[in-house]
Formats: sequence, structure tokens, C-alpha cells
Amino acid sequence: MLCVGLDPIRARIPPHLRERDDALYRFCRDIVDATAPFVCAFKPQAAHFAAEAAEDQLAALISYIHAQYPDLPVVLDAKRGDIGSTAELYAREAFERYDADIVTLSPYLGVESIRPFLDWPGRGVAVLCRTSNQDSAWLQSYPERDPVFLRVARAALDWNRHDNIMLVAGATYPPELAQIRALVGEMPLLIPGVGAQGGHLAAVLASGEVPGGYGLMINSSRGVLYAGEGEHFARSAAESARALRDAMRELANERLSELS
Repeated sequence: MLCVGLDPIRARIPPHLRERDDALYRFCRDIVDATAPFVCAFKPQAAHFAAEAAEDQLAALISYIHAQYPDLPVVLDAKRGDIGSTAELYAREAFERYDADIVTLSPYLGVESIRPFLDWPGRGVAVLCRTSNQDSAWLQSYPERDPVFLRVARAALDWNRHDNIMLVAGATYPPELAQIRALVGEMPLLIPGVGAQGGHLAAVLASGEVPGGYGLMINSSRGVLYAGEGEHFARSAAESARALRDAMRELANERLSELS
């Protein structure tokens, strides 16, 4: 269930890589190689590359993952959302330029901002539903009787005609996560917010797991990327990813035992 977020920050990249022209690519590539045995997906964050004018390194990284680990999908965390004609171009960016398998999208311009992505064969979208950040409640949890996040979840069920939608639901709000799971059934959920943002694995599995140990893609970024420093950073990342993977397995097995 573990997804490793690839959110490189140059100032935190180990000194022996930091000044390289391809520093972001090399750092993330080494993280990918170290953690691939323990993950179900990778999630590069587009802004971390774009801010450094390193879009070519992002494309190279995704190409590397596809070539070396073809069974691991790549989620491009871009949070796109615009009118239909512009959304068509963003879809080309995500699926043609970067060759991502899944892209994160904002639904707040309606289905016209989502539909161009849904029509790409073999590709998926992760629609923002109940995000993990503290300031999200002012809109997503309003109004109390029928909050926006539940309206988004219901809409996603209607939009999901090609069975290629998942929802983004933060680990920091387990009660809302449970509501989403009850509404959408076995639809996959991408779960940010475990670790640095304060989300807890046990609460996530209790609230969002589909019986049998499926249905969740649980993201960790900083807790894996920056688990160690210096030349052995990748080894530390692997240890952190393995520990997270093992913790998820243990909790999932405990829940299976309870259900049986």
C-alpha cells in the first residue's frame, strides 16, 4: 500500500549531489532504486521540478521508473483543474509529455475539467476529495449537512464510467475518510498526510481499508526522502520504506484476523 512521494528540495539533497545539473533526477532516481521493493507506486510532485526549471529531469525520472520498474505506476502530483479546452492540454502534458499513469486533479470547475483526462485509455486520475492540509475544511467540509467532499465523492462515482478514478482523502481526517469509504465502496483512495502531517496508519486502515487489505495507496514523502543524510541517504530511505511497508502489513493482517 506504500506510495513514495518524490518531492525533491535542492537544499536538502546530499552535498555530493546538490550542485549537479541533474541533481533532482539523480537524487530521486537513487530513492526509487532503494525503495522500489517496498512500494506500490511513486508520486513525483510537479512543482518541485518546475520551480527549478527541471521539467526535463521529471520526464527523465518517470521514463526511468517505467523502464526499470514497469509494474509500478507513476502518479504525477500536479493538481490540475481548468476549463475543458485547457484541460485537454493539461491531459496531454500529464500523459503524453510526462507519460504518467495517473494525475491528481482538482474537481472544482466541474466535470469539464476532469473529462479530458478520463478519455485517455489506460490512464487514471486522482480527484481531490478531502485533502490533508489544515485549511481545507473551510470549503471541503461545508456545509455541515452535505459537505463538499461528499458531493465530490458522489460525483466521482458518476464520472467513473471507465473505472479509472481514485479519490484523494487525507490521513489527517479519519472520520471523513470513513464517510468517503462508505460512500464509494471499493474505489481506490490515495492517502496523503501520514508522517510529517500527523496522520496515523492505524486510523487510516481502520477508516479507509477495503476488507482484504486493499483499496489504499498511502503516500509518504519527507519521512522516506529525508530519512538520512550524506552519501548513505538511499540506504536510510530504504530502511524507512521497509519499516512503513511492514507496519502496513502488520496492521492489515491484524484487521483481517479481527474480521475472521
